[in-house]
Amino acid sequence: MRVQNLACVLMCTTALAVGLNVSSSAWSQTTALKHHAHGKAVSSVSPKPVASSVPQKGRRHLSSLASSRAEDISVVSAHLIGNSARSVSTQAHSTTQVTVVSAAQLKQTGQTNVMAALAQLSPSISSPAIGGSGGSGFTRTMTLRNLNADETLILVNGKRRHIGANFLQTAGGTDPSDISLIPMSAIDRVEVITEGATALYGQDAIAGAVNIILKTSDHGGSLAVENSGFYAGDGQAIDINGDYGFKLGRNGGYMNLAGQFTNQLPTNRSGLYEKDLYFPGTAPASGGLGKDNSRNLGLVRNRLETFSANGMLPLGENIELYTTDTYSHRDAWVPEAFRPPADPETVVALHPNGMTPYLNMTQNDFQVNNGIRGTIAHWSWDAYVNYGRDDQRYNMQDSDNPTYGLASQTYFYDGSNIASDLNVGAKASRHFNVGFLPKPVNIEFGLDYRHDTFQMTAGDTQSWANGGVLILEGPYAGTAGTAGAADHSGTPPSLTSNSARDIFDGHVNLDFYVLPQWEWTLGGRAVSYSDTTAVTTGSIGTRYNLSKKWAIRGSVNTGYRPPTLAQLNYYYAAQGPTYTTVQLPSGSQAARALGSNGLKGEYSRSYSIGIDATPVKNMHLTANLYRIAINDRLANSSQFGGTALENLIGDIGFSNVQYASYYTNPVNTVTNGGDLALDYTWNLKKAGTLRVGIALNFADTEITHFNKAPSQLTALGLTYFNAVAQNTLEHQYPKNSENINANWKIGKFSVFAQEMRYGSYTYILSPGMPQNEWSQIHPGFITNAEVGYDVTRHLHVAVGANNLFNKYPTKINRELNLKYQSGIFTYPQTSPYGFSGGMYYVKANINF
Repeated sequence: MRVQNLACVLMCTTALAVGLNVSSSAWSQTTALKHHAHGKAVSSVSPKPVASSVPQKGRRHLSSLASSRAEDISVVSAHLIGNSARSVSTQAHSTTQVTVVSAAQLKQTGQTNVMAALAQLSPSISSPAIGGSGGSGFTRTMTLRNLNADETLILVNGKRRHIGANFLQTAGGTDPSDISLIPMSAIDRVEVITEGATALYGQDAIAGAVNIILKTSDHGGSLAVENSGFYAGDGQAIDINGDYGFKLGRNGGYMNLAGQFTNQLPTNRSGLYEKDLYFPGTAPASGGLGKDNSRNLGLVRNRLETFSANGMLPLGENIELYTTDTYSHRDAWVPEAFRPPADPETVVALHPNGMTPYLNMTQNDFQVNNGIRGTIAHWSWDAYVNYGRDDQRYNMQDSDNPTYGLASQTYFYDGSNIASDLNVGAKASRHFNVGFLPKPVNIEFGLDYRHDTFQMTAGDTQSWANGGVLILEGPYAGTAGTAGAADHSGTPPSLTSNSARDIFDGHVNLDFYVLPQWEWTLGGRAVSYSDTTAVTTGSIGTRYNLSKKWAIRGSVNTGYRPPTLAQLNYYYAAQGPTYTTVQLPSGSQAARALGSNGLKGEYSRSYSIGIDATPVKNMHLTANLYRIAINDRLANSSQFGGTALENLIGDIGFSNVQYASYYTNPVNTVTNGGDLALDYTWNLKKAGTLRVGIALNFADTEITHFNKAPSQLTALGLTYFNAVAQNTLEHQYPKNSENINANWKIGKFSVFAQEMRYGSYTYILSPGMPQNEWSQIHPGFITNAEVGYDVTRHLHVAVGANNLFNKYPTKINRELNLKYQSGIFTYPQTSPYGFSGGMYYVKANINF
C-alpha cells in the first residue's frame, strides 16, 4: 500500500512538473517594500545572513513592520530568481510577499512570546490573550487573515513544526502548533507569508505560513530581563531569556544556544457570584462566604522553561551537517467555575466553603531536526529527519466526584494527550540557462514522508466513573449527580485513542521570466494520506514590473488541509450541576448516532492581486486584495441538547449528558479581504531618524453553502449548524484592524508609540442565548509605548506600557450575565487585546 502511495505521489508530481497542471493561492500583506524592477540588489539584509545557506537567490522582498528602527528595514533582491534548497528561509517568489519581522521589533513590543508580539505588529494576525475557558485556556492561538489557527502552516528554519496535543474548542475547533514554546532569545527573524498556497509551502497553508528563523551567531550572546504587571495590581510576571553562540570546528561552523524562563501570575476580572451560596436554612450564623469567589475570567498562572540549539558543522567545502532542536516544559493552572456549597456537585463535607476546581496541565514538548545539505554539480540539496512530540498531562485539583460522596478524591488525574510528527525528506534545486528566456530558470523539488500520531490515555477511575452515590443534601438530595471530576472529567477507557497516519508528499516549483520585467512562479504538490485520500494542488503567480518604482502581481491557488488526528479523535467532558457537556469523537458510536459520517478535508481556492511601490525615496507601499473559498469547512457542529439527545446517547452509556457536539464539515465559506501598508523614514540629521508606518487589514468570512443535515438529527428535531455555530465562523473576531506607529531614534534614546484599532464583533455569552441577547462588542482603541536608552554599547534599558490608557472591551450586560453566568463573565473572552487592562513593563538587555 505504501509503495502504491509513493508511486501515486511521484506520478502526480511528475505530471505537475511537466504539464504545469496547477492552480494556487492567495495574497500578500507586509509593510515596507523596496522594489527594483530589473532584479538588481537594492539593499543589504538587516538580519545576519544565515551562515548555512548559499547566497539568497530570487528577488526576495523582505519587509519590516512599521514599528522597526530604520536599521531594521531590509530588502533583498538578486540577479537570480527562486530559492535554494539549502536555504532556511521560506521559499521565495517575488510574485508573493513575505513580511519579515526582526528580533529587535519583537522585543520592542514588550511581549515575552512571539505569538503575542506578532499579533501586536501585524494587522493580519490576531491572537486573543486567552485561548478560551477550560482546556482551551492553556494555549494561545494565532489566526491569519481571519481563518482558523490550524489553517496556517508553521515552520522553523524552513521545516514543518509539529502541531500540539491540545484540541481547542475556540473558534469552532482548532489544533495548531504553539510557537510560544520557542525562546524569544533564539529568534533572528520571523517570516510571515500571507499567501495561501499549500502547493508552494505545504499542507495547512490555506491562510499562509509563518517561518521562524533561529540565530546563527558563532560568538557572543545576550541576556534580557523583563518585569511586568497590570495596572490593577495583579498579573505580575518575570521573564529571563538569553542566548550564546560559539564556533564549531575551524571552517565556519557554529552553535547557538538559547533559553527562556517565564513565570506569569494570574489576573482576575471575574464579576461577583450572584447566585445562592448556601442552601436555604444552612447559611452560617455569622461570617461565611462573600460574593467575590470566582477566579475563572483572566490570564492563567503559567510557568514556562524553554530551550533551543541551532548549529551547523561543515564537513567539506560544499557539504555540512546541521541541527535545530527545541525543548519546553510548562505548567499551567486554569481556574474553573466556582462551585458554592449550594451547588449539587459540591460535597459539602469535603468543601464546606465551596470549591474552585483547577485544571492543571503539565507539558513536555520537543522537536529535533537533523540533516545534511550541500552543493554538487550546480545542484543544491538538503536531506533531513525531523521529529516532534507534545505530551500534555491533565489533572483536576480542589474538585470532587459527587457520585462517590464522602469517598470522593479531591485530586484527579484526567489522562494525557500526546501528539507526534516524524518527517523524513529531501529536496534539491538548480538554475538553468534557457536560450529563449531572458533570465535563468530555477527549479526546486522535493519528497517527504511523514508519520503523525495522536493518543488520548485514560484518567483515574474516579475522574470519569459513576460511583452510584446520590446527592447527599439540598433540594437535589436523593437524585443522581453528575459522574466525573467537576468541572472537567477524565477520559474513560472506552474513549481513549491511539491513531496514526502516513503521508507521502511530493512537490515541484518553477520560477522564470518571460520578459525582463515579467516573472512567473508555478508550483505543484501531490500528497497521499493513508487514512483519507490522495490530492493534488497547484499555484500560479505572476509579477509585472511597470517601472523601477511600481509593480503589480497576482496569483491563483488551490489548497487542501485534512482533519488532524485530534480533530478525528478528541473527547472532552465538562460537568455542570446535574448534567454534562461532551465533545464527541467524530467516529464514536455516540457521534454516529447523531449523524456523524466521518470527516473530510478542506479544499480551498484563492485569488489575489496586489501592488508594490516605492513612490518616493524612503517611502514603501504595498496593497493587496484576496478571496479564499473553502469547501467542506471543518468546524464544530451545533451544541445539541434536549430530551431526545439525552435518551439517545444515554442508551449508549452517556448518563446525565444534556449537551453534545462533534467535529464535522457543515458548510462552505468564502473570505474576502485586503490589506495596505505604508511607511516613510525621515532623516532628521541632528534630531535623529523618525519612521512612521500605517497598516490596515480587513477580512470578511461568510457562509456560502450549508451541507445537508444528517437524517438522524432531522429525525430528532436538532439543528445541524445553528446560528451560534455560524457566528463562531463568521463574526467571533473583528473583521478589520488598523495601526499607526512611529519609531524615533535620537542619540542613545529610542521612542516607540503605536495606536491600534480593533473592529467590532459579536460575542455569545452562552450557547443557549437567543440571538437578540447576543453582545455586540464595540471597536477598541489601544495605545502602546516604549522609551529606551543605551546606557552603554552593550546595555539597553527601557520602560513601556501595553494598553497605556487602560482600556477594557465592552462590558457584558449585567442582567444577561446574571441570567446565564451567575454574574461572573463581565467581559468577552475573545477580546483580541484581552480584558485585563493596562500592563506596564521594565526591561534591560545586555549584549556581550
